[in-house]
Amino acid sequence: MDRPAIAGVRWGHDETRRCPVTALRAGALLLATLTTGLMAGLFAGFAYAVMPGLSRVDDRTFVATMRSVNQAILNGWFAVCFGGALVGTLAAVLLHLPAGRRAPLPWLLAALLLYGLVLAVTATVNVPLNDRLAVGAARSADPAQLRAMFEAAWVRGNLARAVLNTAALGCLGGALLVARPAG
Repeated sequence: MDRPAIAGVRWGHDETRRCPVTALRAGALLLATLTTGLMAGLFAGFAYAVMPGLSRVDDRTFVATMRSVNQAILNGWFAVCFGGALVGTLAAVLLHLPAGRRAPLPWLLAALLLYGLVLAVTATVNVPLNDRLAVGAARSADPAQLRAMFEAAWVRGNLARAVLNTAALGCLGGALLVARPAG
């Protein structure tokens, strides 16, 4: 069945023969895009809602809430999204390496680099701060001192993650736009 061209759009996918590698490429790119989008949304939500909301509470409430969130977020859903963004993007890169499949490769490599930076910020800024907050709270340290040590640095790190992750998502969108199955 022929589909009409809409505003110059070609429906080239209609003639594509189905093969397992094509499905793997598409699946990896879809996994990467969805999980990267979920992570970008999580970090952005913290940047524009959660942390500004917590900036309005007293020190004890701030420390208790952040500790509770830091414990609650370590779950399977978070692991699937956090790890899926890396695994999906890396798989998409590897599956687009063969000649004739490289159009999305620059976008995918940029997304992989950006998400790698998200992981680096997480590992070097946010997780160590979360750990210091937990240790300090367990030792009954002064909530005002804990907050002073934690809040501004964590917010900056999270804002960096939100921007980097959103840029990675944009790159994956670019990859989706140029990816074309063989056909």
